[in-house]
Amino acid sequence: MSEELFEIQSDNRDWQKLDGKFKHNWVEDNLHIENLSSKHATVAGTRKYLGKSILNKRLIFFILILSIGLIIILLRSFYAQILKGDYYHNLAENNRIRIRPIIAERGIIFDRFGKQLVQNVPNFSLSIIPQDLPIDKNKRQEVIFKLASISDVTEDYIQHLLLKYKNYSYESLVLKDNLDYDTSLKIYIESSQMPGVLIEGGTKRNYIFSNNQNLASSTMSLSHVLGYLGKLNDDELEENHSKGYLVSDNIGKSGIEKIYENNLRGIYGRKKIEVNSSGREQNVVAEEPPTPGKNLWLTIDLEAQKKLEQLIKNFVATKGDHRISAIALDPRNGEIIALVSWPSFDNNLFSSGITQEAYQNYINNPDKPLFNRAISGNIPSGSIVKPIIAAAALEENIIDVNKTFLSNGGLHVGKWYFKDWKAGGHGTTNVTKALAWSVNTFFYYIGGGYDNFTGLGVDKILEYMRKFNLAKKTGIDLPSESAGFLPSKEWKKTNKGESWYVGDTYNLSIGQGDLLVTPLQAAVWTAAFANGGTIVKPHVAMKVSSKGTDVEQFSFPPNSTNVVSSKTIDIVRQGMRECVLTGSCKLLQTLPFTSAGKTGTAQWNSTKPEHAWFTAFAPYENPQIVITVLIEEGGQGSVVSMPIARDFLSWWGKQYLTH
Repeated sequence: MSEELFEIQSDNRDWQKLDGKFKHNWVEDNLHIENLSSKHATVAGTRKYLGKSILNKRLIFFILILSIGLIIILLRSFYAQILKGDYYHNLAENNRIRIRPIIAERGIIFDRFGKQLVQNVPNFSLSIIPQDLPIDKNKRQEVIFKLASISDVTEDYIQHLLLKYKNYSYESLVLKDNLDYDTSLKIYIESSQMPGVLIEGGTKRNYIFSNNQNLASSTMSLSHVLGYLGKLNDDELEENHSKGYLVSDNIGKSGIEKIYENNLRGIYGRKKIEVNSSGREQNVVAEEPPTPGKNLWLTIDLEAQKKLEQLIKNFVATKGDHRISAIALDPRNGEIIALVSWPSFDNNLFSSGITQEAYQNYINNPDKPLFNRAISGNIPSGSIVKPIIAAAALEENIIDVNKTFLSNGGLHVGKWYFKDWKAGGHGTTNVTKALAWSVNTFFYYIGGGYDNFTGLGVDKILEYMRKFNLAKKTGIDLPSESAGFLPSKEWKKTNKGESWYVGDTYNLSIGQGDLLVTPLQAAVWTAAFANGGTIVKPHVAMKVSSKGTDVEQFSFPPNSTNVVSSKTIDIVRQGMRECVLTGSCKLLQTLPFTSAGKTGTAQWNSTKPEHAWFTAFAPYENPQIVITVLIEEGGQGSVVSMPIARDFLSWWGKQYLTH
C-alpha cells in the first residue's frame, strides 16, 4: 500500500473533454463561471455578470471629442497645406534661399569733349542683416557686443539701427562704410562666427578733379556742378523704397548727381542664393544681372572750368578772400561752358562720409562754400540791368536812338538828390552813350521821368524785367536755383508800410534798391542781347549713352523768343559795343576779336564795399560766348571783375576761334 502512494499512474481520462472545467480551475473561488453547456450560456449573459467598463454617455462623449479633434486637425492641415501652402513654403525656403540685390554700376560723367570727371572705385562696408541675427535674446546680444568691439560702433547705435529699420529686417544695414581692404579682411575673419554679420563689396564715387589735397591742380568748383552722393534719409527712403532703393543705398544729394539720378543709377540685378544657418552665402541658385547706369556728357569744358577757376584763385591770392561767381555760356543754345561759385568744397569728403568736424567747418564758414551762389545768390544787379531798361524805353517809343538828355551830375527831387557816378555828369547823352558810360541820369529820365518828360514807370519796368526772365527761375538743370526778386508798389505797401515814390523807380532803373538777381539770370539776359532776343534755357547736361551705341541727346527749348524787336536789340547791342570802343569796357579792346559788354557797381550797404559786376559777349558780329562775373563786396566792376572776364575771353578765343 505504501508503495502505491508514490506510484505514478497513467490517467486514461479524456482531458480534452474536461477542458471546460480545468480551463478555469485557476480562477478564484468567488468568481463564478457560467456553465457553457447551459442553454443560457451566451456572451450577453456573461456580460451581465462582468458589467461595462465605459458607460454609454461617456463613450459617446469620448467619440465626439475625438471626432472634433480629428476635424480640427484636418481643417488645420487644409489651411496650412492648401490655403497657405505657398506662404509656408516660401517661409521655409527663406531659411535656406535668399534673394540678394546686385548693385548696378553707376554711370560715368564726362565733360563735353569726353574727359572723365568721376570714377567708381571699390568700396567695402560692414553690414548686418537683422533676420539672420540669432533669435535667442542672449545670443543676439552676444553678437551685438562682439560686433561693437570689432567695429568701433557702439552697442546703442546698433540697437538704434535695428529698431529704426525693423520693417526692413531682410535688407542689409550698413554699420560702417568705406573700409579699406586690410580692415575689411580683419573684420571678415573675426565675424565669421557671427550670424547676420557680413562684409559687403561695392563702389563709391571719386570726383577726380575735386581733390582738396592739392589746391593748385584741383578744380574744386566742379563740386557745385557735379554734386555728390549720400545715404538715403528717412524721407528719401519712404519715397524711393518702392522704386527699388535699399536702406543702405546712396542717392544724388546735389548737383548733376541729384538732377540726373534716374539716368545715372541703373537697374539693380538679383541673385538667388542658398545660405547656411549663419545667413552666409553657400551657392548661387539663379542670377539676374544688373543694368548699368547711363553715362552722362556735360556741356562743361573741363579746361574752361579750370581756367576760370584759376583766374578767380589768382584774384583771391592778391586781393584776399571774396565770394565770387562766374558763368560762361553759349548764347546760341544755353550750354554752360564753365560755372564757378567760390569758395567751393571738396565733394569727395561727402562721398566718403564726411566727418562732423569737417562738416561744421563748412557750415560755420561765413563765405558759405556749400552754397552755389552762381545760381542761388540774390544780389542787387547794379548797372548791368540798364540794357533791359533801355530796351523797354525803345520798345515803348519813349525814346529813339537820337533822343538825348543832359547829364550834369544828377537830378533834384524835392529835398532828395539822385546823383550820377561821375561828378559834373556826362553832358548830352543818348541811349548808346548812356549804355557805354553807364550814365545814371539818362536812366532816371527814361525810368521814372523828370519835369515834363514821362518815363516808363514802375509797372512797365517790371513788365519788361519779367520778359527778360527776372523774378523767374531760368530752369537750369541744377538744384536749388533762386528766382531773385522784383519789388513792387503792393509789396512795399504790405511789407514796409510805405508808398512807392519816384525815387524807388529811379533806384529800380539803375539796378539798386530792393531788386535782386542771380548771376545766372544776368548771363541769360546778356545772352538775349547777344542772340537777337531769345531767352535761352541754360543747362549743363548734353547727352546720355548706354554701353552700347545708343545716344540720347537732351533738348532744352528756349524759355521765350523775340522778347523785344530786332531793331531794339540792335540799338542796345550798339551801346554795349560802344562800352568797349569808347566807354567803361575799354579793357576788352586788347582782345584779338570784337566784343561788347556792360559794367556794374551795386551799392547795397553804407558801411561795406559795393558788389562788382561785369557781363559781356563775343565775338560781337556772331556771338558764341557770354561771360558774367560777380565779385561780392569787390568794389567797381570795371576794376576787379572785368579783368577776370577779359583774361577768360582771351583764353577762350585761342581755344575755340582758332579751330
